[in-house]
Amino acid sequence: MLTRIDHIGIACTDLETTAAFYARTYGFEVLHTEVNEEQGVREAMLRINGTDDGGASYIQLLEPVREDSAVGKWLAKNGEGVHHIAFGTADVDGDSEAIRDQGIRVLYDEPRRGSMGSRITFLHPKDCHGVLTELVTAAEQQGTHG
Repeated sequence: MLTRIDHIGIACTDLETTAAFYARTYGFEVLHTEVNEEQGVREAMLRINGTDDGGASYIQLLEPVREDSAVGKWLAKNGEGVHHIAFGTADVDGDSEAIRDQGIRVLYDEPRRGSMGSRITFLHPKDCHGVLTELVTAAEQQGTHG
């Protein structure tokens, strides 16, 4: 099942300024950046540490590239801050199905492409005590490299 906290997603209005804050304050460096057009975000992954299962924990900074993206709408309503928590799993398909079988709403019928070639899905925050929750299978765990 779930093996670690994969990342904490943080919505921000300026990716470079926010990344500079995390570098200056905590010593975290940007490991990876990309634009995810499907999600409507520009993102940066800041690696915190490695874990026993071979994965790592990250801070994911999310800057919307469109106001109508989910993160853009969230920022307009809530301002900058924690957007979601993501748990790592070796099997996003199986775990999301098992969670769906418990009556938790899974937002995607099939997992989608996430950061660094990962596969992801989200769980409805109203079914998770107000927390938007993401499940992530890293590309390395899929046997590919993103």
